[in-house]
Amino acid sequence: MAIFKVSYVVTGIKHPGAIMNQSKRPDIGDHVTIGDDTFIITEVFDLIPPRGNFHYIHASCKPVISPSTANNP
Repeated sequence: MAIFKVSYVVTGIKHPGAIMNQSKRPDIGDHVTIGDDTFIITEVFDLIPPRGNFHYIHASCKPVISPSTANNP
């Protein structure tokens, strides 16, 4: 079974991001929860070629703006 080590970088706000192990490769448009916050993935690419079952991925994401939070900064 493949393991995806994903480095999440949050754009547009000050946020530390995260490095997470996942069993599925993230795709553009997917939502990811980091701590209490939800983000939408905007960019995905391989950092280096896979090593055995490990895949090293970079994903950029931005905060999800929902109608309930859009008017409450």
